[in-house]
Amino acid sequence: MSTPSIPAATTRRPRTPLTALLLLGAVLTLLLGGAGTASAHATLNRSDPADSALLKTAPQQITLTFSESVTLSDGSLRVLSPKNLRVDRGAVGHAAGTGDTAQVRLAGKLPEGTYTVAWRAVSTDSHPISGAFTFSIGQPSATVVALPTGSPDDTAASHLYSFFRSIAYGGFALFAGAALFTLLCWPAGAGLRPVRRLILAGWTALFAATVVLLLLRGPYETRRGLTAVFDVSLLGSTITGRAGLALCVRLLLLAAAGVLLARYATRPSRAVRAAGALLAVGLALTWAAAEHASAGLQVPLAIPVAVLHLLAMAAWLGGLLALLVVLFRAPAGQEIRAEVVTRFSRLAFTAVAVLVATGVYQSWRQVGSWQALSTTEYGRLLALKVVAVVLVLTAASFSRQWVDRIVQDRATESLPATTAERTRVTQTVGAGASSGGDTAERTSSPDKSPASPEHAEPPDAPDFDRHRRALRRSVAVEAALGVVVLAITTLLTGTQPGRAAVASAAAVEAAREPTARVAMVPFDVGTPNGNGTVQITIASGRVGDNTVEAVVYGPDKGFVTVPELRLTLTQKAQRIGPLDAKLTDRQGYWATDRLRLPLAGVWTLHVTVRVTDVDQVTVAQDVSIRPSPA
Repeated sequence: MSTPSIPAATTRRPRTPLTALLLLGAVLTLLLGGAGTASAHATLNRSDPADSALLKTAPQQITLTFSESVTLSDGSLRVLSPKNLRVDRGAVGHAAGTGDTAQVRLAGKLPEGTYTVAWRAVSTDSHPISGAFTFSIGQPSATVVALPTGSPDDTAASHLYSFFRSIAYGGFALFAGAALFTLLCWPAGAGLRPVRRLILAGWTALFAATVVLLLLRGPYETRRGLTAVFDVSLLGSTITGRAGLALCVRLLLLAAAGVLLARYATRPSRAVRAAGALLAVGLALTWAAAEHASAGLQVPLAIPVAVLHLLAMAAWLGGLLALLVVLFRAPAGQEIRAEVVTRFSRLAFTAVAVLVATGVYQSWRQVGSWQALSTTEYGRLLALKVVAVVLVLTAASFSRQWVDRIVQDRATESLPATTAERTRVTQTVGAGASSGGDTAERTSSPDKSPASPEHAEPPDAPDFDRHRRALRRSVAVEAALGVVVLAITTLLTGTQPGRAAVASAAAVEAAREPTARVAMVPFDVGTPNGNGTVQITIASGRVGDNTVEAVVYGPDKGFVTVPELRLTLTQKAQRIGPLDAKLTDRQGYWATDRLRLPLAGVWTLHVTVRVTDVDQVTVAQDVSIRPSPA
């Protein structure tokens, strides 16, 4: 008896273990990601005046400095008096032409009291940010102004915007993925009505969602009501912005794609395929150029990586949905062949490899540390996405196993030992029976015509049907989990990245720290009543210019005067010093207005206290100096 021949597709082993190893490497690389500057979602680094500052005279302007460039609009900076009256004057602009600042002038002759500054801007990655702080002139006072506490994303427009952004992502995955499935895996499937409807549904969803996003962009950025979608001037300012321009370009590309789809969908030439590939890249670029990849670290590299990530996502998830549709909806006689499923399996593996490689880079860029994985919302969503991807790959491994079994059912049959000739047996997987599709070689007996398919001994029908139903179920589960992955991806695009969240938390914590360093330095010259404490206040306790005030307390905790008090500072780690603070007697305390500290870190204070003409002592104590604001 000769050995039955098996098609090449059946000799391939599933690559899921290698995919799992790639995914594991992605997770490990993500967790070991290095440090860097904050990425995406701008944060407020500092303000002038500072939060809770007490000023002797009224400032002429308010200046904010952010971690990255921001887009401003009318009302981005509002300054309210204690009586809730606007005191800002003129248009809001960038200070000295730098894109990471916001500045507005104030009215003259401001009365004493506490003022509120409410600000709003749009990050480079197109996400709105907002906040508020207070400062006082003369002395603090009661104010009727309520500090805004709501999130810039907690509006009706922002909720709708997030919903249609999800629709846009899904539409792109369906449109591009289904088109790639027909071009690369099953060109003959382009003529099937279910496949054409799937591609058209993806195009329609993406086009409609993009139009709605363009209309909602203005209210989303300005926190205005939904009726603002009818404000023509607001729409005009939206179109000139980065996000609005990207949406307009997306509509133009979709219009061109629609023409190709209508005229050449069933007979795509090589030129049409090349044009379709360029349109797919262009569509992905409209996301990459206006969201997280467009801000933060390594933007020239991050944008093409984001484009590859989106295209791989579409090829995988959109192609998976296309496969699911043809498995269940293909007309009788036009069932999908097992070879097509094998081709898609190879395409999906390549897409997953690209997703892992690009995802590792994006994760390092956006998360950056172990801590951010568990302490930030972005990190927790990313971990959830990794779990969902692992589940999808598990379902994909089962799908591949069922495909192999179906191909083997069609290819291997027990025949008499005298057979030496070969014939062809069709292999189909779908809604109908085994008509049409790929063929596999088999041996036949001499008394049967090899050219007659009806003489071929059929495989075990119950096993074949069972394997086909199992394939449908596993692909359905895989597609459902893929939709979950897509939903989590959409949430990630609207969530502040881990790096930026950590930086924002650090900025808030730094703002809560005391604005000065206070050191209590005890001394004892060894004579009666020759002991006490020197209180040294260094403001602002940061790198750069500082003011120093020193007060001497006696053994009874009361103020005392001394004939001499000298202060020097040394940083042992960098071998800097001693720096003489040059304190002068201010009739009751010692002070200087100009102490320049060049480096952050631990400095040692050397305090020399002379209480009489001959009695003096030098004591030391460490103090920590913070870096200057970025």
